[in-house]
Amino acid sequence: MAEKKTHFIQAIIDEDLAAGKYGEGVHTRFPPEPNGYLHVGHAKSICLNFGVAEENGGICNLRFDDTNPTKEDTEYVDSIQEDIKWLGFSWDDRMFYASDYFEKLYEYAVKLIEKGLAYVDDLSADEIREYRGTLTEAGKESPYRNRSVEENLDLFKRMRNGEFGDGEKVLRAKINMASPNMVMRDTVIYRIARAHHHRTGDTWCIYPMYDFAHPLSDAIEGITHSICTLEFEEHRPFYDWLLNSLDFDPNTRPKQIEFARLNLTNTVTSKRKLRQLVEEGFVAGWDDPRMPTISGLRRRGFTPAAIRKFCDEIGVAKSNSLVDIAMLEHFLRDDLNERADRVMAVLHPLKVTLTNYPEDKKEYLPADNHPTRGGKRFLPFGREIYIEREDFMEDAPKKFFRLKPGGEVRLKHAYIIRCDEVVKDEAGNIAELRCSVDMDSKSGGKTANRKIKGTIHWVEKNSAIPAEVRLYDYLLTTDENGNTPENFVESLNKNSLEVVTALIEPSVKYTAPGTHYQFLRMGYFTVDLDSEPDKLIFNRSVGLKDSWAKVKDK
Repeated sequence: MAEKKTHFIQAIIDEDLAAGKYGEGVHTRFPPEPNGYLHVGHAKSICLNFGVAEENGGICNLRFDDTNPTKEDTEYVDSIQEDIKWLGFSWDDRMFYASDYFEKLYEYAVKLIEKGLAYVDDLSADEIREYRGTLTEAGKESPYRNRSVEENLDLFKRMRNGEFGDGEKVLRAKINMASPNMVMRDTVIYRIARAHHHRTGDTWCIYPMYDFAHPLSDAIEGITHSICTLEFEEHRPFYDWLLNSLDFDPNTRPKQIEFARLNLTNTVTSKRKLRQLVEEGFVAGWDDPRMPTISGLRRRGFTPAAIRKFCDEIGVAKSNSLVDIAMLEHFLRDDLNERADRVMAVLHPLKVTLTNYPEDKKEYLPADNHPTRGGKRFLPFGREIYIEREDFMEDAPKKFFRLKPGGEVRLKHAYIIRCDEVVKDEAGNIAELRCSVDMDSKSGGKTANRKIKGTIHWVEKNSAIPAEVRLYDYLLTTDENGNTPENFVESLNKNSLEVVTALIEPSVKYTAPGTHYQFLRMGYFTVDLDSEPDKLIFNRSVGLKDSWAKVKDK
């Protein structure tokens, strides 16, 4: 059993267990709708639901809330399973669907009608909205509210048999149109929808609403603690009313508990908005590395360990707040620092000719793969190399410790060089540097320990491998408070993706997609899913600068 974390949900569970409730143990569930890909906010819920079960020696179900066939697809079902497994959780043999219970849910609806607690309503959706009232004004009862039990049973059966058109009738709970809680004003629990269901086909033309299907699915499965995000708090009275009305035992029936959802700066986690980004072509798909979907984060190079550590660190709160995305990046950087081998890559190449280095000489210089895990590789070195363009400045300020005319710099794992000449093209742009080498300055040489302030990375011209490197920035821009405009499309960052052709040392040529590297001085990068030995593609996962760690340590 994992160590229990301290938060208000665990306190509720401890209290329930101490009171003798739920003798068979803690039983949670993760209930996604299969109408899109999971995002980082879902990761928090996954970690919480599976984590609470594990820490209390219980179990957690995966249940798809497939009650809206117009938006659901098996593609989403498959992606959700993949994401949960990738995060490191297992539902064993407990994968269920709300559609597994459609017949049972129908029977529960009939029971409500028989008890006089539900009725078939002929009002249109707009009329129902109008009759519901406002936050300050009570609603009005529907003229169809007092139909007899027999008439309601007959109409509901005919709804199931397909005798009415979509939207012509609904089934509503009969509660209190004057309730201060809008959800309790005779909420709709069934609607007619002639839509092909990805599992039940055309068997049904009526479908339960989420507020009806969810608590009953929990009860059917023996869930003890139904952990939801904060927006469902106002739905809890209906959750309890429904289970009370259908005579579920208060000592064994599920209890709904709400927690604050995850809100990140520079990030949109509305599934509707994410779908808009995909369908309107603002991104390349659900797994675009700029997307906050779990599949997008995975493709970008995020690790399960980093995401789980992040979810642990932010904890479980009762009120909504905004988390700086730099915190998530910190945990990724921390994880990749341990697992990513170091290589050299030049993203914006500038040619350097080493004029006193023999033309026919080629050597292989040893380099550590990782500062703590060790391992060696050998770097080709020759007369012509490339350095990062920003590592040279013609009119350099006094404290510029990289390469400049007449200045010296150390090449990582290699020699000290001095810039003797700057070669420009016809347009006046710097095309090449001509430098001389201190041939005794490599490791073990007479001048290897000579004091040089700057060290830069490089690649050898003839052995370097060209690669497409995708440099990602935040998809959304926000103000100083982390807010985006109401029309979030207006806040899309036009510079969220820059693609460059980089040159990388040859050791990376045959690495598999998903492999992580630290490009020295440039950040952490991951081999893309579409990468091949003859067409390498890297995604920048995160830079080296850790702004959140600096804030944390103050």
